[in-house]
Amino acid sequence: MTTPTLPEPVATFVQRVNAHDEDAFLDAFTLDGAVDDWGRTFTGRDQSKAWSDKEFIGARGTLTVEEVTVVGDWRSTYANGRPKFVFDVSGDKLSKMTIREG
Repeated sequence: MTTPTLPEPVATFVQRVNAHDEDAFLDAFTLDGAVDDWGRTFTGRDQSKAWSDKEFIGARGTLTVEEVTVVGDWRSTYANGRPKFVFDVSGDKLSKMTIREG
């Protein structure tokens, strides 16, 4: 399977996540950016960091992109599965990342 080409800033975001670079992950979002993880919303850097420390970057997960929608194989010490990631983009930053059942 070939890896799909992702548009920016999503491509850089996925690289940051897979490198487990928490600061770069957080910097990918606008100041009021949000993560919606299966209906639980975390807004702003502090809330996103607290969520990520346990469930995303802190869980040492990796995201293998399978479709541009982005449906990916997520593996971490917190959870595993094949969720769908939807990204809202504002300029060169993400304003929201939504995670749902793939």
